[in-house]
Amino acid sequence: MKQNKLGKYLLIILPILAAAYLMWPTYRFYQLDKQRSEVSADSAALEQWDADNGEAYNKARAGRIKLGLDLRGGMYVTLEVDILKLIDESADPASKDDEFTKIVEKTRAETMNTDLDVLDTFIKNFKSSGKSLLQYFTVTGTQDVTEQAVIEKLKRDADGAVDQAMEVLRQRINKYSLSDVNIQKQGARRVLIELPDVKDEKEIRQLIQTTARLEFKRVLMNKDLLTAIQMVDNVMRGKMPTEDTVAAPAADTTKNAKDTAKTAQVAKADSAKADTTKTDSAKKNKDPYAGLSQEEASRRFRADHPFSSMIIFNAEGVKQPMPVGAIDLSVFPENAPFVLYVSGKDINRITSILERNDVRKAMPADLDIQISAKSEQNGQKGAVVPLDQQIFQVYGVAHEAELTGDVITEAWPTFDPTTNQPVVNMEMSTEGAEKWAQITGRNIKKRIAVVLDGRVYTAPTVENKIPNGSSRISGMANTEEATILAVVLKAGALKAPVTIIEERVVGPSLGEDSIRSGIMSTAISMAFIILFMLMYYSWGGGFADMALLMNVLLTVAALAGFGGTLTLPGIAGIILSTAMAVDANILIFERMREEMKAGRNLKSALEQGYSKAWSAIIDSNLTNMLAAIPLLVWGTGPIQGFAVTLLVGTILTLFTAVLLTRSMFELVVSSGAVSINIGQRKVA
Repeated sequence: MKQNKLGKYLLIILPILAAAYLMWPTYRFYQLDKQRSEVSADSAALEQWDADNGEAYNKARAGRIKLGLDLRGGMYVTLEVDILKLIDESADPASKDDEFTKIVEKTRAETMNTDLDVLDTFIKNFKSSGKSLLQYFTVTGTQDVTEQAVIEKLKRDADGAVDQAMEVLRQRINKYSLSDVNIQKQGARRVLIELPDVKDEKEIRQLIQTTARLEFKRVLMNKDLLTAIQMVDNVMRGKMPTEDTVAAPAADTTKNAKDTAKTAQVAKADSAKADTTKTDSAKKNKDPYAGLSQEEASRRFRADHPFSSMIIFNAEGVKQPMPVGAIDLSVFPENAPFVLYVSGKDINRITSILERNDVRKAMPADLDIQISAKSEQNGQKGAVVPLDQQIFQVYGVAHEAELTGDVITEAWPTFDPTTNQPVVNMEMSTEGAEKWAQITGRNIKKRIAVVLDGRVYTAPTVENKIPNGSSRISGMANTEEATILAVVLKAGALKAPVTIIEERVVGPSLGEDSIRSGIMSTAISMAFIILFMLMYYSWGGGFADMALLMNVLLTVAALAGFGGTLTLPGIAGIILSTAMAVDANILIFERMREEMKAGRNLKSALEQGYSKAWSAIIDSNLTNMLAAIPLLVWGTGPIQGFAVTLLVGTILTLFTAVLLTRSMFELVVSSGAVSINIGQRKVA
């Protein structure tokens, strides 16, 4: 009997503990976010706060319940990729005639403001005209050119245009400190973007509609790159470099290398170089961080090297990676190979520094510093790694592009038949092939970077001269990476403009009003339900009210646990699910009242009430779930938010309104009670 009681107590207590565990990150995040906002005005204090609390902050942020744009404020943008423009531009200009133009115009009229597939409609209209696609379109890379081959190529291009738009937009938006951005495909040719916390709507519009820029640039990973990075430190400290001061960073890092081993985990072999110089000037330039604590020395080093301390150097023979600011360039070999890395949390800061006018003037005219688009993250496949835990490569590339992406006619992912590894095949136009042959001919055994909108997607080594424009790029880790690269390569070739067809902006103040209205409406509705249940069902109503509060708590906790987003329609879904939870208890209580009126004791009435009301409860909740599932699967935005909370709340109703309240009643019965007031009329 005691074990039975313990099980029922646990059935009540454990869900509360589980909900508290799932909701803790949300509470912790808003607590830390408030602290961070208080120090955000002071950059030094903010940097120190991030160093002390950054890990806890990001962990809480990842586990918190997210607020939708209608509660948080932000911008909804729906974009449409002009697939018909792509089809028109893909045709041979010399072959296009009045009939072709009529077909294009007819297709545009039929598909405008509809969800019809543009390519299918175009092909249908083309076939009805009696014309052949081979009159207007060509296909490269295949010997058997048929109408089906043309259709398949147009299909690849159409799908690729949407994928390309999404990839370009994702990289552009990631340059801004916008959290929880949602970019998803909608239908055959539309892209939905949700941008929380947008402050400059005009800038975002310009960002979205700017034409993608694909470039091929020479990789310049040499001593000049390291010198330029160290030079930026001088600019940020107000020491504009001149011909007499260019070597200053090397002298500074020579005297600081010993302490950097302590503050920046520099390899012992590298830090020992500072002790080998026995001249009077070396003695004069003694370690400026001697005697300081590790924390203070690290802070001083970052202050002295505000830019180069963020970029990590690694090379063969170096025992531990070190900041670029710790390298002694006076003894660094001219063409020694190395790699540079930067943490994801520092990308925005590095980018903003490189865009400063004084930094641009100090940088070599023929050198750009750019960051990879993909991270070198380690982790399980499919695992989401927070940005601050991701590592990106830093590249030095030539300022002038060797070639632009408009010469690419086709790119597709495939597998190398000899190694079975994913590769990307690339075809160029006649003009592009000639230029590509010259470029690859003079850069054999050197690297060429593929750069889209200032981010490096890959930097393969040129193995030999490529005379015909047909290239194969290898080195991809998986098929997904190869697919993305193919999409990127076609960014300069696809002529599919992106236009904004819908735009909604929710201000932060309106979001706060929505939160207040949502909380107030929920509180008022629940207050009415609680009072009604107490007045009409007395103690039974009290049990139902406790189950009702548990239902709301578990619904919100489930959203937090599954990484869901709470929206204003989602709050409506919670209110509706609470009404359904009470409805289940009403069915049970009315059945119990009938059984007690018929003369059954409390225990028997309890068993009969729950068993005989169960079928009706299942029917009502099942129909509710069946109605929510289509909204969840095919709905978007606010509709999905409503469906998620309604579905979760309905499922939890079967637990709170049935198992939970029954456990409460059975605990009362096991304590010796023979009757309980559930609002039944007294029999005279």
